[in-house]
Amino acid sequence: MKVIEARNVNDALVTGFCWLLEHGKKRDSRNGPVYVADGPVTTVYEKPRERVLFWPERDANPFFHFMESLWMIAGRNDVDFVSHYAKNMLNFSDDGVTLHGAYGYRWRHHFGGDQLGLAGDLLRSDPDDRRVVVQMWDPNVDLGQEGKDFPCNTEILFRVSVYGKLDMTVFNRSNDIIWGAYGANAVHMSMLQEFMAAWINVPVGRYWQVSNNYHGYDETMVKHKGVKSNLMKDDPYELGVVSPYPMVSTDMDTWQQDLNIFLQDGPIIGFRDKFFRKVATPIHHAWEAWKEKDPEKGIDIMRQCIASDWRQACTEWLERRIK
Repeated sequence: MKVIEARNVNDALVTGFCWLLEHGKKRDSRNGPVYVADGPVTTVYEKPRERVLFWPERDANPFFHFMESLWMIAGRNDVDFVSHYAKNMLNFSDDGVTLHGAYGYRWRHHFGGDQLGLAGDLLRSDPDDRRVVVQMWDPNVDLGQEGKDFPCNTEILFRVSVYGKLDMTVFNRSNDIIWGAYGANAVHMSMLQEFMAAWINVPVGRYWQVSNNYHGYDETMVKHKGVKSNLMKDDPYELGVVSPYPMVSTDMDTWQQDLNIFLQDGPIIGFRDKFFRKVATPIHHAWEAWKEKDPEKGIDIMRQCIASDWRQACTEWLERRIK
């Protein structure tokens, strides 16, 4: 098995991209030709909280990744919220209302209980528990079925390491490295990991992503072949230009109440956790400025965001739209 050891998502993207270009095999798929690894590939993130991607050629939408992650942690499956940040999400809904494979809904509702709540309580009471598995794949509604949206990430294992940190292993049946593994997944899963670490009251440890079918679509790989940015040198995290900002600074009940209010009502006065006042709120307002075709206003709003990594990524994304 190939193991990619990376500092963060920026390191992992460049390393994985170059490795797959050299060692991947050309194959056909239902979505077109791909480069695919000849076996599972594991990516190990040493600093998973450094989750924001700064590769301009990839042009990842940080607004969407941020908001979709909160939507997941809240346990929602409505397509309306996420499609506000990425219209193409409507293409993955079978009924135009919900997303069948929504991770967050499966974490918190689908199997008849809140898996995240139970996982947090188990590890708080016994940090050595080795049976804390959060499931996303349901063979009763997924295996052999037809539809537009089935979970690519299938299960998550949490454990408190020998160093007292929350480690996380995520298993993935099919992973597009550009859009999935080193795009959306790195944000979604690391934010979940940080949320769960706060629940257990331990630091964030390492994050393993085990990709059973590790691939990149031919069109995307070729498009980026000549622009392999050397983020090993230019990574803003490694340079100390940006740093992660803590997601949770209050108790879990307060944080989740703020989360639900934010997703339901948008930015309001009265959030008790600084993350929603000083990070989520400016990101929301900057996106609305973009939707109103005023990216300059969005850039000005992002100056209020105290999370330097999200501030820089959102600002750069808006600046690319102006240029």
